[in-house]
Amino acid sequence: METRRDFLGSIAALPAAAALVGPAAASRATLAAMAPTPGHGLLAEIAGTPYDASDPASIEAAARDEDFWMTVQQAFTVDRSMVNFNNGGVSPSPRLVQDAVKRHMDFSNNATAYTMWRILEPQRETVRQRLALEWNVDAEEVAVTRNSSESLQICQQGFDLEPGDEVLTTTQDYPRMLTTFKQRERREKIKLVEIKIPVPCEDPAAIVRAFEDAITPRTRLILACHVINLTGQIMPIRELVAMARTKNGGIPVIVDGAHALAQFDFKLSDLGCDYYGVSLHKWLAAPHGTGLLYVRRDRIETLWPLMAADEKQNADIRKFEEIGTHPAAPFLAIAEALTFHQAIGGKRKEARLRHLRDSWARPLMEASSRVRLHTSLKPGFSCAIGNVQVEGVDTEKLAAHLWEKHKIYVIPIKHAEFEGLRVTPSVYSTMEEIHRFVDAVLGVIKNGLPAS
Repeated sequence: METRRDFLGSIAALPAAAALVGPAAASRATLAAMAPTPGHGLLAEIAGTPYDASDPASIEAAARDEDFWMTVQQAFTVDRSMVNFNNGGVSPSPRLVQDAVKRHMDFSNNATAYTMWRILEPQRETVRQRLALEWNVDAEEVAVTRNSSESLQICQQGFDLEPGDEVLTTTQDYPRMLTTFKQRERREKIKLVEIKIPVPCEDPAAIVRAFEDAITPRTRLILACHVINLTGQIMPIRELVAMARTKNGGIPVIVDGAHALAQFDFKLSDLGCDYYGVSLHKWLAAPHGTGLLYVRRDRIETLWPLMAADEKQNADIRKFEEIGTHPAAPFLAIAEALTFHQAIGGKRKEARLRHLRDSWARPLMEASSRVRLHTSLKPGFSCAIGNVQVEGVDTEKLAAHLWEKHKIYVIPIKHAEFEGLRVTPSVYSTMEEIHRFVDAVLGVIKNGLPAS
């Protein structure tokens, strides 16, 4: 029987030209094999480490297998003289992804116009097919974009709205997305309505009720995060979408999935949503400046693209990719990032990220009553991201101290409703780094911040 190690090794042996094969009738294995993956021994080693994805005990054991995760850590080229706990902003890519970007860029520069547009750009279809297969949607519903902001603004700007029409979201949504609707508010006289939700919230029905109670006859659109970037709160998207479909003839829901896809294990088809935007350079560790937009096939024609597209493209998902001249290399190297993600396994990765989060959050909470966690630790309500506050210590000064004294990089969050450090380790993070963070924070709790 062929093992995962054998399978990944066979992928590595295929020439890059295989990516030009038409993907329409290909199986999942064939499409995975189309990715021009270099012969990276670590990849085969990662893929060959067994665990049973159907057995919770096996998954939990895999999350704590430090020998396995040391192998994963070696796939990255990160600088270990600092600790990057802001992978929620952007993640480093593993070496095989960086190598792929360089390889494609070098090839592009051989004869730029021909190699870019006639050879490399068609290979984008393989990436589209593989992303669609991994998250169980139709390839004709997936656009490859530059980031979640671009994906989401396509949707935010793509709906026709009239003066007085209302758009509903939360006060915790991503600032850039709020800014987008506030500009439409100024320009077109629509109304942005922002609701509050508990921090943290362990009652999905309460979140859905909060949205439902804010709907009026003028509500035309809802924007909702799948994972709130400030705290890591996982939102009940499927239930929210189902509720919205019963209101005002069906209210569209734009889902901000920037922090969800590839952080924890789910399929886009599970959510029942029509619009979903993602940055792939976060939890998939794809090249910086890559993203995904999902639009359900029967919704494509009525959604305007952000940049103009020909009328004949009205029903074509590719109309959302019309951005002018751009490098093909980052988009094609998404394939390597996806192969790396598949080698680890979605369930094993999710379990590891929760284990890392718990490994710093629980010791801090147990050590001091001054530690306040704005993130639920219950499975299903959060994963990799945690937000922690030390009462009596200014959050921004604490973040600055962690960097200046310990070279630990975290993000200070000061929201109108709460404040705290956003802490986001990733699969390459070590337990030593987790312990260093805990010790540094406990040192501040015990001794206070040094005098400036």
